[in-house]
Amino acid sequence: MQRQCKPSVRPNPAGLCRDAARPDRNKFPAKVAIFPERAAAESGKHHALFQTILENPSVADPRQVKISIYTYGNPTGKADLCGVEFSQKRNELPFRKMKNLLAQLKTEDWVIVLAGVTILALALLFPAGMPAMPKTLAGGDAWLEAGCMFAFLFVLTCLCMAVLGRPVKGIFGSLLAIFAVALAAQAVASVPLFKDLGLESVFFSVIFGLAVSNFFRVPAWLKPAIQSEFYIKIGIVCLGATILFGEILHSGVYALAQAFIVVFLVWYFAFWVSRRMKVDDEMATMLSSSVSICGVSAAIATCGVIKGDNKKLSYIISLVLVCAVPMMYVMPWLAKLVLPALLGDPKVVEEVAGAWMGGTIDTTGAVVASGALLGETAEQTAVIVKSSQNVLLGLAAFVISLYWSYRGREGQEKPSAGVIWDRFPKFVVGFVAVSLLFSLFFDGGAGTPDAAVRGTAKNFSNTLFSIAFVCIGLETDFRYIFKAENRRYIATFLIAQCFNIVVTLIVAWLLFGWLAV
Repeated sequence: MQRQCKPSVRPNPAGLCRDAARPDRNKFPAKVAIFPERAAAESGKHHALFQTILENPSVADPRQVKISIYTYGNPTGKADLCGVEFSQKRNELPFRKMKNLLAQLKTEDWVIVLAGVTILALALLFPAGMPAMPKTLAGGDAWLEAGCMFAFLFVLTCLCMAVLGRPVKGIFGSLLAIFAVALAAQAVASVPLFKDLGLESVFFSVIFGLAVSNFFRVPAWLKPAIQSEFYIKIGIVCLGATILFGEILHSGVYALAQAFIVVFLVWYFAFWVSRRMKVDDEMATMLSSSVSICGVSAAIATCGVIKGDNKKLSYIISLVLVCAVPMMYVMPWLAKLVLPALLGDPKVVEEVAGAWMGGTIDTTGAVVASGALLGETAEQTAVIVKSSQNVLLGLAAFVISLYWSYRGREGQEKPSAGVIWDRFPKFVVGFVAVSLLFSLFFDGGAGTPDAAVRGTAKNFSNTLFSIAFVCIGLETDFRYIFKAENRRYIATFLIAQCFNIVVTLIVAWLLFGWLAV
């Protein structure tokens, strides 16, 4: 008497076990492929080898295959054979396609894109009614604005969680506490001393979050809203509205040429050094982007693109901001020391110095401050060059997304176009699409309604980044930051930054001091 095996998906059609006669294709239902499944059984999971099905000559169109899995095991529970039944029911395809499309749109990346687009659409429709994160907490109006911003983000978070089928219980108290810490970080960053040093709110958000998580225990009620990736990705979509491709033309040919050359050379060199220093690819990619493109924003975007470790991201953000403080004073001093010996015209000296500082200092605030130390021409050139590199963020994020999607995490397979699309982070599509849309239709200058909408998008982006970095701080242990292996990250960052300083000086001198004259 044959023993019945426990089915993994549906009843065993042949009722066969290992000790029975080895089944053949004739004893299975029509259109069933049989193959061993030993490796899958070891992990406790049943993985169908779909390639077996797709290569079957009886399948006219693999995209119209309905698959059912049967497993045939022994008394120990390990599967030895697996049958896969496939049928082509064309009348079910339209309904199934619509159902699959709706299921795909309910994934986190697409919900995030929808959330970001919703913020921007509301900003376009009701520009005067959108909340804003106050820079200071002086006066009742500032507190009212903060309350409106919290209410907006709370409703948005709950709606997204509901669409994703996640619990919303406990989000109010948790998000309120995290928002309060982010609000405090924003207020501290607006203090003139810290503002002059170029220390941004995200820096203090991480510091405050680290203080809470390492000096006190994070309570259970605070955990529901600790979702750093969720807020970072929405912030990146909103950030797309502030990066206009039209600014490339305004930046000038030389600024754009410098941006392309420096970003390519420095990124490749930083990644190569990271490999030599035995830094993992995930950290190397984020570090290379932060050094070569535009510091904090590039690191955040790259982390989201490659689904990187948020602890590594917070470490890189700290390196960028801490390194930017001395560079803000050292770079003007070096410019005064070196450039007059190479160039005779004081105006050309300022232009080259501005291009040099704009291409090497990683935070926009520090770029403006360092340029102002040399003069108005240096300040304007530095901002133009920095803006050119900021514009390249969208292109760089797209290229990194394609590369990372193609290689996969292990870099062992060369996937098809469909697999690349499945892996590709959809919020990057939202980021690029928003940037193109605003570049084509909402590129008005200062003082126009378009500029006001972009200002709202920038405010939301900064607020969401601050909230995300509070979450990262709450999830990070001080012991990770001070681990001995992290010294490699510091050494790699400093080597890449030194290379950046030298290369950018050469490129700025050639373009602004030689060709432009």
